[in-house]
Amino acid sequence: MQYVKIKDSIVEQIEAGMLSPRQKLPAERKLAESFDTTRVTLREALSLLEAEGRIYREDRRGWFISPEPLRYDPTQTLNFPNMAKAQNRSPKTEVISAKSSLANKQAARLLDLQPFSDVYQVDRVRYLEDRPVVFVTNYIRPELFPNLLSYDFSNSLTDIYREHFGMTYQKIRYRISTSTLLGDIAQALRATSGTPAMVVERVNYNQHGELIDCDIEYWRHDAISIESIAEIKR
Repeated sequence: MQYVKIKDSIVEQIEAGMLSPRQKLPAERKLAESFDTTRVTLREALSLLEAEGRIYREDRRGWFISPEPLRYDPTQTLNFPNMAKAQNRSPKTEVISAKSSLANKQAARLLDLQPFSDVYQVDRVRYLEDRPVVFVTNYIRPELFPNLLSYDFSNSLTDIYREHFGMTYQKIRYRISTSTLLGDIAQALRATSGTPAMVVERVNYNQHGELIDCDIEYWRHDAISIESIAEIKR
């Protein structure tokens, strides 16, 4: 099948270092001509490469070679900036909105709240090397964090909790699933609608065992690698 041969050819160029991380691929028309194929066949190859996390697409900008994914260890409590810096990456956070609102169905389920309970909702986009890689929504119990909305959410929430409220994470419950990027989230990540995504849901408890907040992270799937080491106790 020709699209498999095209995919394998591009993989060989990536692994040989002929194509660098974040390098833009030629336009689809030029790529199709260089492989002497149709754009339909070429797109099948590009779709396979995207599914494997080898390339990513930015809306109206084209296809790019994926950098190494960020190693994400659910057993560690490192916040995003520290996790990125520990892997020699350059993180940045953009705050989209921070407001008080009524809990939607998802927030009520994750935080075990009654319908129409008040929550703080914080939406942020996280960047690696100026590329948006994850859209994060935090839902927070406001009674535990008075005046929280006055703080700078471009900084780490875990640092704000610890430094200003004496609150630390003691237990975290994870759920990891796959999805696609749509609507405002896709736009914020410069992705085309339908781009594959890894979704990480976290429910966080403090040192007193209280459920304090939750976050839903929509990752570009090529930008994250879930890795952990389990110690077997006998």
